[in-house]
Amino acid sequence: MSDTPRPKLPANKSPIVSNPDGSFTRLLEIPSIPATPDDDGHTPVLSKDIPMNSEKGTWFRIFIPRQVLNSTQKLPLLVYYHGGGFVFMSAASATSHNFCAKLASQLHVVVASIEYRLAPEHRLPAAYDDAVEALHCIKMSQDIWLHQYADLSNCFLGGSSAGGNIAYHAGLRAADIVDDLEPLKIKGLILQQPFFSGLERTESEIRLGSGSILTLAGSDHMWNMSLPVGVDRDHEYCNPLIGGGSVNIERLRVLGWRVLTCGGSGDHLIDKQMELHRMLEEKGVQTALYLGDGYHGMELMEPSKADGLIEAVKQFVSSTVS
Repeated sequence: MSDTPRPKLPANKSPIVSNPDGSFTRLLEIPSIPATPDDDGHTPVLSKDIPMNSEKGTWFRIFIPRQVLNSTQKLPLLVYYHGGGFVFMSAASATSHNFCAKLASQLHVVVASIEYRLAPEHRLPAAYDDAVEALHCIKMSQDIWLHQYADLSNCFLGGSSAGGNIAYHAGLRAADIVDDLEPLKIKGLILQQPFFSGLERTESEIRLGSGSILTLAGSDHMWNMSLPVGVDRDHEYCNPLIGGGSVNIERLRVLGWRVLTCGGSGDHLIDKQMELHRMLEEKGVQTALYLGDGYHGMELMEPSKADGLIEAVKQFVSSTVS
């Protein structure tokens, strides 16, 4: 798979601008890819879109490895939330689509990539609400791909950047309603360079804040657009350590869910990600850690450099499924 073109921004312009009518225009040029539901005998991964909530405009894209069509064995299900700072991207964006196809093929899993509502039109917790609603929709769906190929009893929540943040908060919520989600059974969370911060700058934010893809100023701008009006970056949505962490972390421990945190040495978010990992570990949650090289989102922009992360996720899934 070739490397994905980086999103393009017109010179000297903000990536998103407000209009007089209160709407917003996104200026990033982000290529999209349509789903490929038909088997031509050569496509390694098939995908199709399933509506979720027509009033909200939400949906999800399912990816299945083509070889599963000739098998009776069901595969683990990975519910995936795309990145983009809560403000940009889509489940149809080339970066998201290509990475989910890679996950389905190399991990040998079914992937359900969620199209959630974006800020600033829909500030947090809208994305978390959609993330959990997706779990209910998946458990109730009559779609033949989910019924025939996905093992709902071996489910993982994962995502990249803002999607990793969503996976974490959706997991905390889901831990409170496990009975309502049956037969969907979550086994773990996969936090891929999760998007977290706080008012107090970390050493890595200061040292690496001029990163090539995600800068510190860009992070702050997206938090300003996505957090509830009137709160700062020490809100629990942004800073998972505030107040000693969520009370629902204890539920993660009791349920035996495992949490894999993946970080990059060139990512200015790495210190906050490591703080979260250590806090979960100290609270008795079963944790795993993958530390790679490179900048924030490198495995999405340069899939050829994603092998280490993919292998870590593969081992995490295979060692967790029952």
